[in-house]
Amino acid sequence: MILSDCFEVNEAGHLTVGGCDTVELARAYGTPLYVMDENAVRRNCGLYRDALRECTGGRGMALYASKAFCCKEVCRIAAEEGMGLDVVSGGEIATARAAGFPAERVFFHGNNKTRAEIDLALEYGVGRFVADNLEELGRLQRAAQEKGTVARVLLRVKPGVEAHTHAFIKTGQIDSKFGFALSTGEAREAAERALSLPNVELMGLHCHIGSQIFEIAPFLLAAERLLGLRKEIYRETGRSLPEMNLGGGYGIRYVEGDDPIPYGKELHVVAETVARRCAEDGMETPFLYLEPGRSIVGDAGLTLYEVGSVKTIPGVRSYVAVDGGMTDNPRYALYQAAYTAVVANKAAGPADFCATLAGKCCESGDLLQESAWIQKPEEGDLLAVLCTGAYNYSMASNYNRIPRPAVVMVRDGRARVIVRRETYEDLLRCDC
Repeated sequence: MILSDCFEVNEAGHLTVGGCDTVELARAYGTPLYVMDENAVRRNCGLYRDALRECTGGRGMALYASKAFCCKEVCRIAAEEGMGLDVVSGGEIATARAAGFPAERVFFHGNNKTRAEIDLALEYGVGRFVADNLEELGRLQRAAQEKGTVARVLLRVKPGVEAHTHAFIKTGQIDSKFGFALSTGEAREAAERALSLPNVELMGLHCHIGSQIFEIAPFLLAAERLLGLRKEIYRETGRSLPEMNLGGGYGIRYVEGDDPIPYGKELHVVAETVARRCAEDGMETPFLYLEPGRSIVGDAGLTLYEVGSVKTIPGVRSYVAVDGGMTDNPRYALYQAAYTAVVANKAAGPADFCATLAGKCCESGDLLQESAWIQKPEEGDLLAVLCTGAYNYSMASNYNRIPRPAVVMVRDGRARVIVRRETYEDLLRCDC
């Protein structure tokens, strides 16, 4: 097993995923190629679904954070596994709708929802809006009033919790573009405003403290602070908010040193903390939502590349150039995200060659990893970067007019395309 039980090495010495030989996948579908293990995605959905059901007595639901990887097939799988869906744009709403995702289980997030997106969400009948600012509450009121409906809302709160993760993916501190600050009284004022709007129904509170987090303590602190605000709102308005959403951000193993928290155990600890605090406050325990994304799809995927060249600069470093790069995985260029790489057709061999893995874009910063220990590569070899199921396809671009790769779903040794490879015609389609 390499990082995840999705990945193994077969008798030919080739890396496999979901029972499929990666060399055969590359031969059949080309490179670069995203590959996702369906069994792993379903297993991860089931873990959250079953743990929440057990620890809340059925008063909880996990929402798949679709920004991690959004396409119709993944939405369909999430729906079949009993998940809700977290969307953050009109495009993600359109994808969910096209996939037939039940609208009442869709939660619409985002710090600047346009009026057109709000109208689309109301037409679709999304279950909840996660409101970010006072202006949005006003837009929701006007749109819902015009349509003769009610927008059910959670308020996104900044609980002032600092997660130990990269600055670009911290979201719970006061200095964040997201949400209402708790410490300044802004969140309480937003609740009072929401409660005064006739076409807005305030259902509860939401927070999200960051991503790729390996500790339970920040989630517990965030829960305690949201519950404190909930009690304050009840004391001042008499309204006991029936729902609470603690967001996502649970980390996965990208490299051997990563040590993710056991999700099932963490959920029980959080649920127990919420129930105990509510009992102490003499209040009903709220319906609990969580929003896992990376931990649903991240370790279920990998990306395959063909090696084009190996360039060694004596006394400096060796560059291994592949046929993809920052266009299909910008995370290293953005925040030096760590990944594990394997020469897939030599996976049984020793990883004794230190290399910088370079993409094909016309950018010196187009790197996938530095100081990566891999099997000694040569032109034509197949390089696999592991655990790329989250924030790779969804963050991909057409920089340098490079088409996005295909996505193949594998299950028990069988493969199918769920997102086709872009063509040059696709790139030109919107040009006038």
